[in-house]
Amino acid sequence: EPPCRQQLRHLQDSAGIAARLPPRLEGRWVSTGCEVRPGPEFLTRSYLFYTNRLFKALQFYYWDPSCRDPSYSLVIKGKLRLRQASWITRGATEADYHLHKVGIVFHSPRAMREVASRINQTSGEGCGGFLPPGRSWAPGALYEVLSAKTERDCTAALGFAMHELSLVRVERHFQPLLQPQQSGSRLVEELYLGDIHTDWGERLHYRPTGYQRPLQSALHHVHPCPACGIISRADEHHPPILPARAALPMQLSGSWVSTHCEVRPAVLFLTRYFTFHGNNHTWEGHYYHYSDPLCRQPTFTIYASGHYSQGIPSSKVRGGTELAFKVTQARVTPMDQVTVLMLNSSEPGSCGLAGSWSAGVEQDITATNGCLALGIKLPHTEYELFKTEQDTQERSLLYIGERPTDGSSPDSPDKRPTSYQAPLIQCAAASEEFSNYISLKYVGRKDANGTEALKPLPVAFLLFIALLFPRWD
Repeated sequence: EPPCRQQLRHLQDSAGIAARLPPRLEGRWVSTGCEVRPGPEFLTRSYLFYTNRLFKALQFYYWDPSCRDPSYSLVIKGKLRLRQASWITRGATEADYHLHKVGIVFHSPRAMREVASRINQTSGEGCGGFLPPGRSWAPGALYEVLSAKTERDCTAALGFAMHELSLVRVERHFQPLLQPQQSGSRLVEELYLGDIHTDWGERLHYRPTGYQRPLQSALHHVHPCPACGIISRADEHHPPILPARAALPMQLSGSWVSTHCEVRPAVLFLTRYFTFHGNNHTWEGHYYHYSDPLCRQPTFTIYASGHYSQGIPSSKVRGGTELAFKVTQARVTPMDQVTVLMLNSSEPGSCGLAGSWSAGVEQDITATNGCLALGIKLPHTEYELFKTEQDTQERSLLYIGERPTDGSSPDSPDKRPTSYQAPLIQCAAASEEFSNYISLKYVGRKDANGTEALKPLPVAFLLFIALLFPRWD
């Protein structure tokens, strides 16, 4: 069977993933490569959690998207207390954290000048004289930017917050050993922490509902991972310098599919599957939405297609390519009764043929210019950021721009993303593209009497139904 279909089935079987509630955090967790945050900011992270709830987190910032040219490092010390399971983001645990101190080490005079001027400009009392003028750069000197004791906090100018610690999930799965002479598998543990808001102004008070790229256990990580060892051995005075990687030309043609069940802020769980036809610049995308964090309970599927522009190198995010995507056609398949109810009660003319939706049956929504209830507008242009990379096993990865955290669409050039979503993996080259539509089977659970049992409803739909029927009189 085609590898794309295999990968989608593998995702639906959740590939043997286990997630404990509450999660166990003790130990060191590291980035598996250079991470891009909105801004853009390029960084690597190394977080150490102790058994007594204390933690020490290292964040290493860089000038470049390969994480080879460090600018400064942050040392963050504090305490973390796990609380209850999150009722907003299913599968996550909420946590409270308290910062004791944050220190900064500059790796060049330029970094020191830039950060000092940002702090001196934007901070209130107590931070104005963060670095006295004329104070020269000293390699290895640690400057305090936050102290709980003295109640000094100069971190706002850095766009720094640790709200990522307020949402936590740990996943465990087994990686099959690649070498033919080895049998068995290796434990992999991943730590998902809360997402960073795409709007710089919002990130200081945003409470995460999605995740950022996971950290992996320094002991139990995917192999090979050249970056893992380098990052776990680093400290604030010796930031990790990642191995040089060849820059790849942007090769979009072919088919690409999610590597795991993805979580978006505002609590959407989905997997994605795209095909790009380089010869005529058309594209097709399948978005499979679910109500659970392992992508086992389908809610609806969107198929969209259109064309895309010639890419140009991004001036804002080095290593990225800017594209414009035009969405001209779309079809929707509701996969559970809740979605059917929602679509059938939507305003006539706003989403396909009102009142005619049924589970597992696809409908074209092009004629109604999209589907208001699902937030789809047609025709529609999105201003995108892409990059392709090879992973350590020489497989091609495609990174597509991160969606705005507020749920809006990057429908104007100034809303173009400056960071990326989880990567897609290439599952078919241009020559093997297959256009037949991969559909998920509609699964209605039958209860003992043979009538269909409704699945638990996701919070978003409960809210939607509450808004739909505000009064029962």
